[in-house]
Amino acid sequence: MHERLSHVVGFDDAPFARQHRGDVRVVGAVFAGMRLDGVISTRVRRDGVNATARLAECLLGSPFAPQLHAILLQGITLAGFNVVDLQALHARTGLPVLAVTRHAPDLPAIRRALLGHVPGGARKWRLIEAAGVMEPLAGLYVQRCGLSREAAQRLLEDQRVHSRLPEPLRVAHMIAGGVTTGASRHRP
Repeated sequence: MHERLSHVVGFDDAPFARQHRGDVRVVGAVFAGMRLDGVISTRVRRDGVNATARLAECLLGSPFAPQLHAILLQGITLAGFNVVDLQALHARTGLPVLAVTRHAPDLPAIRRALLGHVPGGARKWRLIEAAGVMEPLAGLYVQRCGLSREAAQRLLEDQRVHSRLPEPLRVAHMIAGGVTTGASRHRP
């Protein structure tokens, strides 16, 4: 494990219309320290099952892969309910994974939505449960795989510039919104 996790990619999905079916753009902002070093992107299926594989392929196929120390996700789901398997992403990339949110999720509501309305919802719910309880950390809520609580806290604190959210996630959010809608809007 690196003493400082300074080379980090943050992934966030692009906005999409409620009625949209199909693929949704996901953007990764690659940072070396506090410098934006590059941008990578892929697409994942709305409410699908390919987020883990697509993130791993996108990352491992990029020129940034050899220098990266960690992966940050804006939550454990992308494109609606396309749930990322944190353990599988960690195993496939060899990198620690940290799913980050500003607020604690309403897990009973998520469970009801998955089990009642989403194809494959039971499997997706099991992935969320396998990722562990979201724990409060550094003013945020996180699920982590491949790094200790102390390392996760240090990573979050080291990557902050303009908000509680780590800069790679903040920038990925802005880029995803800007390239999809023509302009970025509010904070993630």
